[in-house]
Amino acid sequence: MLSTPTYLLRLSQGQLNLLERCPRQFQHTYLEQLNSPANPEHEEKQTLGSRFHLLMQQREMGLPINSLLQADAKLQSWISAFANAAPEIITPATDNQTFRESEHYRTLQVQDYLLTVIYDLLIADHQQAQILDWKTYPKPPDKRNLARNWQTLLYMYVLAETSEYLPENISMAYWFVQTEGRPQNIKFTYSNRQHQQTAKKLNQLLNNLTTWLELYQQGQPFPQVVESSKACDRCQFAIRCQRTQATDESTKGSLPNIDSIQEISL
Repeated sequence: MLSTPTYLLRLSQGQLNLLERCPRQFQHTYLEQLNSPANPEHEEKQTLGSRFHLLMQQREMGLPINSLLQADAKLQSWISAFANAAPEIITPATDNQTFRESEHYRTLQVQDYLLTVIYDLLIADHQQAQILDWKTYPKPPDKRNLARNWQTLLYMYVLAETSEYLPENISMAYWFVQTEGRPQNIKFTYSNRQHQQTAKKLNQLLNNLTTWLELYQQGQPFPQVVESSKACDRCQFAIRCQRTQATDESTKGSLPNIDSIQEISL
């Protein structure tokens, strides 16, 4: 008897965040590929963020970036401010003991899922490894919320699982390059205790996803959040989910607040 091949569902940190926040929205967005109309202002911010990431990648690879800087004064001001705030990142020591790579890609299979991460910059030596992530929205989030975000959890978890580094020797820093005054950073250290907690939380979420997928194949939709949840207030699927009472007249039919949209790497 031939065995049925197992197809791995690829998941990013952004998908895990959405799955945890609202399973039904995950269903509409990723399984049914339903999308709201493009918001020009949101698209413009995404484009600018992508250009900054490209700029940092090309710089790390030793490619010329002057033409990019001359064409965009905002990017030029960001990179100049960042160079002043973090010269050790912009101008690293020229030794052969440190590994540096931009857009560093890793995958990890957990259950029947392939977890994917892309580090904006990974700096590592024989003792420790640091993950760096560039953010181009103006206001850094609360550090406690960022600590619970799946980008923070998954990025350090995957590195610990796919390398020889102990959790205690792994860290992650977010750099917010558009903040007023000078760029700011939020840094997280890691530990074996945190690693075990993330593993437990991750497996619980994936167990739930497996159950929901099986029921979905039988015609049962993913669970919804409770009707009083603020997640429905500006969700583009509020009408589809019959949650229009959760929105007031000022938010009906509106798009999600662009300031609340996470900047993610896919």
